[in-house]
Amino acid sequence: MVVKPTRADAVRNRSNIVRAARTLIAASGVDVGMDEIAREAGVAVGTLYRHFPAKADLVTAIIGDRVSEMTAELDAALARLTAGGSARDELVGVVTRVADAAAGDRLLKAAAGDLARAPLSAVERHARDALAAIVAAGHHQGSLYPDITADDVALVLTLLPGDDVPEPSRRRWLELTLRSLVRPGPETAAPPAGSAGHGPPAGS
Repeated sequence: MVVKPTRADAVRNRSNIVRAARTLIAASGVDVGMDEIAREAGVAVGTLYRHFPAKADLVTAIIGDRVSEMTAELDAALARLTAGGSARDELVGVVTRVADAAAGDRLLKAAAGDLARAPLSAVERHARDALAAIVAAGHHQGSLYPDITADDVALVLTLLPGDDVPEPSRRRWLELTLRSLVRPGPETAAPPAGSAGHGPPAGS
């Protein structure tokens, strides 16, 4: 059976729908109406439902995009680490950037939560492997407490405060959270390039 390629206008409509839904849901939560999403995307409601028969399908697609972005963030951190960087700096940077972004994106915690569940998709598994490698390097360098695991970091990311929490309280949350993960004092030498404790993430 020959599958016809997706038409350019259908691809464009889907992209516009996802972009509009991401903007509206990030700002207002998942209660935003499908009619409102269609208007924001500049498409008919029927077009929206052809691409996404239920709102859950649309939310799943958006979370998948956020997981892919988080994976790229972790890959970049791991690349710097395996080039001789600091595991403490990379882990603090990842948590800080995700925490800052979560203040304006109500689905980011859901995306982070996907890294703490099972079974995982290929992209989620790749992200978890990268996170595990960063944590392993942190143990190697002595910058993390010995009992901290990748599961712990993924759990922390599911508990990020949103924009319903005042900014000073979000900063305090971040400070206390990092204090619970990162040991004080100097790090040891970085692991050899390409090792990061467990090597590159699977699928890379």
